[in-house]
Amino acid sequence: MSYLDICVIGWNLNVMMFLINFFLAIRVIFAQDRDRLQEESLVLKELKEEMDNYYPYRTQTTIITYLVPFTAFFRMSLRFMEMFFFFQKNRGSKMFDYMVYKYTTEINKAKNNQ
Repeated sequence: MSYLDICVIGWNLNVMMFLINFFLAIRVIFAQDRDRLQEESLVLKELKEEMDNYYPYRTQTTIITYLVPFTAFFRMSLRFMEMFFFFQKNRGSKMFDYMVYKYTTEINKAKNNQ
């Protein structure tokens, strides 16, 4: 197996994780009514703006992760495991609850590091 074959496998796994993430987002969007989705979107927007103050290059690093073979695959695999354990521990919670948890922990971690 050549290095090119290994890179192609890594990029294919990254694309697979992108598609899984995309379909998960679509499923969450269509599972709720529009008014509630807009309310949750406003809350997440505020958290995202605060997080962008601490991590201004987050979008660029995410794009780079999908370009480097296997990186997005491992990153998203760990994120899915974290989501699984979060939902297992917090029965009845939704994706919005996980996203608020994730944003607040990242913001608090950045505040503590400064």
